Amino acid sequence: MTFADSVLPDERNTPPAERPTKASLWTGWVLSTLAALFLLSGGVNAWFASPQVIAGTAKLGYTPAFLPVLGTIEILCVVLYLIPRTAVLGAILLTAYFGGAVASHARIGDPLWVVPVLFGVVVWIGLAFRRPDLRKHLFSR
Repeated sequence: MTFADSVLPDERNTPPAERPTKASLWTGWVLSTLAALFLLSGGVNAWFASPQVIAGTAKLGYTPAFLPVLGTIEILCVVLYLIPRTAVLGAILLTAYFGGAVASHARIGDPLWVVPVLFGVVVWIGLAFRRPDLRKHLFSR
């Protein structure tokens, strides 16, 4: 069993034109993993309420009591994103999560609102490299 066999659902039934190349698959997984590792570390830090996270969320107007909720949502979205069969749902939920982060930063005039936008782009680019069928639907005329 190859790496591609383990990450694509029902690959035997997938037409060859819709299978990712090895380079595309690896590029997608590298981008997805980098974004996921960063987001998982943020979720874990929120769960354990590290001093940096408490200070950052207080600046945005959130109380420390809300951190476990944010951390749990972030971790669940990332897990869904990393599972091939639920990756699209995970990407949609992460996009919504990033939208909340953009709104929170923009509300206080923080120029770092662009960071969640960039993460959203990386999440979708990584998924598009992993899933040529998705790429076909996103970029077809």
